[in-house]
Formats: sequence, structure tokens, C-alpha cells
Amino acid sequence: MKKIYNILAACALGLTLSSCNDFLDYEPTAVVNEDKAFSDPAGMVTSAYAMLGDCWYTYPFNLFPYGDVASDDCLKGGGSTGDTGYHAFDIWTTLAPNTPGEMDELWYRLYCAVSRCNRALLSLDKYGEDVLGAETTRQRVAEVKFLRGHFYYKLLTVFRKIPWIDENVEAAGTQEQTRNDEFTYDQLFHKVIDDFKAAYDVLPVKGPGQDGRANKVAAAAYLAKCYLNLAWGDGYEANTGVDHINRDYMDSVIVYTNDVENSDYDYLEDYGDIFLPEYNNSKESVFAVQTSDYEDDHTTYGRANWSNTLNGCWGMWSCGWDFHKPSQDLVNAFKTKNGLPMFDDYDKTQDYPINGQPTTQKWDPRLFHTVGMPSFPYKYEAEYTQTMANSRDANDYGYYTSLKEVPQRSKGETFNGSWQAFAMNDYVFRYTDVMLMRAEALIELDRLSEARDIINAIRQRAKNSITKHISYAADQCEIALYPESYFQDKATARKCLRWERRLEMAMENGRFFDLRRWGVASTTLNAYFEKEQKATYSIYDHNGNLMAGAPQPAVDAQGNVTNRNLPHGAYYRDAHFTAGKNEFFPVPYNQMFYIPGLYTQNQNYN
Repeated sequence: MKKIYNILAACALGLTLSSCNDFLDYEPTAVVNEDKAFSDPAGMVTSAYAMLGDCWYTYPFNLFPYGDVASDDCLKGGGSTGDTGYHAFDIWTTLAPNTPGEMDELWYRLYCAVSRCNRALLSLDKYGEDVLGAETTRQRVAEVKFLRGHFYYKLLTVFRKIPWIDENVEAAGTQEQTRNDEFTYDQLFHKVIDDFKAAYDVLPVKGPGQDGRANKVAAAAYLAKCYLNLAWGDGYEANTGVDHINRDYMDSVIVYTNDVENSDYDYLEDYGDIFLPEYNNSKESVFAVQTSDYEDDHTTYGRANWSNTLNGCWGMWSCGWDFHKPSQDLVNAFKTKNGLPMFDDYDKTQDYPINGQPTTQKWDPRLFHTVGMPSFPYKYEAEYTQTMANSRDANDYGYYTSLKEVPQRSKGETFNGSWQAFAMNDYVFRYTDVMLMRAEALIELDRLSEARDIINAIRQRAKNSITKHISYAADQCEIALYPESYFQDKATARKCLRWERRLEMAMENGRFFDLRRWGVASTTLNAYFEKEQKATYSIYDHNGNLMAGAPQPAVDAQGNVTNRNLPHGAYYRDAHFTAGKNEFFPVPYNQMFYIPGLYTQNQNYN
């Protein structure tokens, strides 16, 4: 029988076959012959690119459950704590190698993507120059190594102990003899760096009409991100943080962010535009996973963002499942006093803005671009005003919704069926993210004034992002630039940078990884859990009136309201983050079980 590269559809043979010999002689249909596939290097490269968006909510390649749900920025959402397995990421205490099962899907799918890249490299090596020519082959090899580095970065970020399977292992067929402890964390990171460096050395800055294709600037951004992670330590809190800074690695962050800063990429003028599909490939977008609408690409369903298919607002979309819910702690972090963050007392009270009811409490404008709130236009559209009825499980998850990953409601969904999905690109890097990485490195290298310039440029953009989209909240916004006094010492400058990163990148799937990089995940998350155990959700506006869509208040025999505030604390009652264990997610049980004795588990997971 001929080798099969990839079965694309099942062949139902049933009882139509008259004998075993007939079955053995059967020529499979709907398959791709391996030799034929490998002889088409351009097609193999395309198949590797296709994996960028080949995701689903149980294996989201944007890692929103791992980077946001696992942090203080976000709650899982949905219909109940048992809706998907991601509740374990909210509370950590139930996280285990077999819980949630979605971890195994993510591992498997990311390695499918790695395999596509390896096969593309083998095809290019054997057929590339004859079919594509030497220079094009050189370019395509660099692109595929960028893609492989991208997928391996995600595997390493989540699971830490991973087997390094490259094109040589693929060619030898020794995947099932490759251990996951062959290389250290540092060595694995340098293998990922080698892939991005191979891309950086060859690829052009950006070609015309090349949106979504790997380029030199995107490779520079990834190299900076890799070195920034390594610069802080090994990821475990005992060996991570300000006492473990590697200045040489911080210098590398500056070197590679130079390429980004000196490119044609830049800050988009209005913060709200960044998260509208018509700006999918703006100058802010250094690298993004591409999506499309069926009307644009003339397909049945379009190329939707399936990672975020659960994250539409309940009752707002035809099928919104209300996952990825911003936390009250995140909303509180947007408070300002005299235009500056309230570092030390932002969470002393649980505050929330009400449309048309300004108070003395002012807010960073980015709140209204990031968090959907009852009484406010949903994604800027007054005809779709959000109410308290737009939450499936308010007792557990409150009334906030996520805005960045959805288009405006009037534009509709890309796919509308039992699920909804949107043509919203997934940012891998946007320009501001890279500049914040640069500012972080500058602070640790004692170049505080340069870091302040970057952070203030970002705050100025936020200050300019009111009139176009959120004029209805103008009287609730106040934001100022940092004075020089905030950047006279590293500790204060560091606090400004970390706060700015939280607000600017909120709900963009990276908060937990930031906390881990800085070595503060356990202190931050356990303090958050303790606060949340005492939290309640109000159902009244600032004038004492019941909010639209709020549950009707219960009254006792004397007519007194008994549920003015909804309890919330039970949700985090058993939550706890364990340093020395939870910094990384466990190697999934199925992978440990599949080849017993080949893989070792991350520390302190049974």
C-alpha cells in the first residue's frame, strides 16, 4: 500500500467489499500521496502557514485560558464553573496532569503544527531549489523556521518540559524515542532563538502585499521576547525576579527592538481602532494570524478566529457564550487620580462607571475600549447597549464582558450557526507590545528616562483615544503623563511599566506570563484570591436605581431588600497558587501515558 501523508476524509467501505483481498487492493480516495505532497515544496510551506489559525476553543493557539483566565485580569465565564475544563485555571488547586483535558488537545495540535513545519523543511531541502529556485527556497526555509519557532514558543511557554522534534527527528522517524528532558529550559529557549535568528538573518523587512507572512521585523520581535523571558530567570519563582537579572539578555532585547522601533511599524493613532477588523493589518500589527470573512474570500464560512468562538457577549450576538470575563480587579486597575494610576489604593473600594452618571472617580480611557459594562454602548454602538442581562452566570462571573476580540455588533459574525466566530486577526505582536518590552529592558539597564519616553507616548495615545469612539465616556476619563519624579528610581519606574503593560495589554492573553516572568505570580494571585473572597456585585446604579437587566431584588416580610449585592466570594474560596509548581502547566497525562517512561513531569505535579 502507498504511504499516506494525511487522511482528509474517511472512506466508508462497509459491506460493499467482497473480500479481504478487495480491501487490501483498495486504492484510498480523499488522501494525499506522501511523495506527491513532498514534491510540492510551495504547497508544504502553505500547509505550515495554514496551522497558524487552525485552532478551536479547546485548543486556542492565542492561549487565552493560559494567559488570561489563569491571571487576575479575567475569569473563565460561561454558563457555570463546569462549562469547559478551564475552571482549574481560575483557581489552580484542581489543576492536574489530566485536568483540564483541554491541555492535551493543545499539546497535540501544536505538535501537529511543528510536524507540518518539519515536513515543509524536508520538502524544501529535497525539492526546493529545483522547483522554486535557490533564493526563493532560502526565503521559504527562513519563513518555516519562523513558524516552527512560533509554535515551539507556545509549547515552551505553557508546558516547559517538551521534546525537541526537528526535521532530523522527523526524517529518522524517532519522534517516539525523543525525551522531553533531553534539553534544559535554557537550551530549549536557545533552540527557539536559533529558529528565529535563522529567519531574522534572511527575511526581508516586509514585502508589499505580505500581510501575515513572516518577516525580519516580526522575527526581531520574537527574539526580543525570548531574551526578555530568559533575562528574568528560569520561570520558577525561586530563580526568577529582580535578583536574577541577566543584563546581557536585556541588552539583546534592546538590540532586537531597535529593528522594530526603526521600521515602518508604529502606534495607531486611536487605541480603539486597533481592535476593529477594518484595521486588521494596520501599522500597529507587526505580526498577526490572519482571518477573513466569507464575503471577502468567497468561501462558505470564511477563515474565522475559532480560538475566540466562546467569547462573544451573551444575548448580544446570535450565539454568544460569554467566556473570557474581565475581573473587577482589572476594572479597578484603570482608576486614576489626577490622571495617574492609583498604585497603592486602586482596590480599596469596588467601583464601576455608569453611563451618564459621572462621579469623582475617574478612569483611564482604555477601560472603555477593553471592558464591556452594563449601561454603556457595546463596542461603541448605542443601539446595542449592554445590560446586566448580557451575562449568563452573574453570580460566578459578574457583569463585565470582553471587547477587544469582537467586531462591532452591526457588522455581524463571520460564521453564524451553533457557534459564532469573527474575522478578527489574532495579534502575535503589535507595535506597542514590543515597545513595552523595550521599556522593560531599559529600566533594568538603568536607562529610566528612555523608558519614560516610551510609556508616556503610549499614555498620550490613550489620552487621544476618547473623541472618536467613546465620547459618551469623556466626562469619566482622566489620564496624564508620568512626571520625571516617577522615573528617578528603578522600583517606581518598574511599577509604572508593569501597570502600563497591564492596562495597555489587558485581555490580550498575556497577563499570567508577565507575572511569571517578573517572579511575582504567587504574591499577586494569592492576594487577588483573598480580596475576591470578600467581593460582591452591586445591581444598582449610582442613583440607587436597579440597573437594566439586573435580577429583581428579593424582599423580606417587612419589604426590605435582601439581595442588594450579589455574593461572589465563594468562587475563589478554594483558590491558591503554589510557587515552585504552578508557574508552568503540567505535561498532559495522555502524553505521559502514551509512551511510559519517555517523559518526565514538571516539578511538584503528581
